[in-house]
Amino acid sequence: MNLPNRLTCLRMVMIIPFVIAMLVGRAQGPWMWTALILFVGASFTDMLDGRIARSRHLITDFGKFMDPLADKLLVCSALICLIDLNRIPTWVVIIIIAREFIISGFRLVASDNGVVIAASWWGKTKTVSQMAMIVLLIINFPSGPLYGLGQVLIYAACALTVISLCDYLWKNRQVLSMQK
Repeated sequence: MNLPNRLTCLRMVMIIPFVIAMLVGRAQGPWMWTALILFVGASFTDMLDGRIARSRHLITDFGKFMDPLADKLLVCSALICLIDLNRIPTWVVIIIIAREFIISGFRLVASDNGVVIAASWWGKTKTVSQMAMIVLLIINFPSGPLYGLGQVLIYAACALTVISLCDYLWKNRQVLSMQK
């Protein structure tokens, strides 16, 4: 197993202690810092594994499948924990998770027809906004500018989620008409 794939596996393993820190410790005090470090570390492995895989020509079928899955598991786990902690509206999380299911299904259809669909600028922007939002919501500023920024990022991430879904579907609409 190459280094990028190990980093992807590490990201998936990091989800378990992250969820424990978020829910058992209610993401307060040292638990909050633990959850924050685990989430930021796992997010960093997402960026790092892709860069290493591309620069060293270590792209594998395992990585193509598991990297996006690990990202979805990390973000969805964080969002579900944040619902439990009353830090994000449930309807926002439903929109974000629904988009991930739709895109995953779409990618399966494309893959079944031999088409590989690369991430777009909108998708990458969506991911960055979601991760920044999650970081601010883990820290849970009670008031002030960073609290306000966290609230703005909730709606910005939701909007970017919908925009990136529409962009993805529009740019790849030919996949729906493919016959195998």
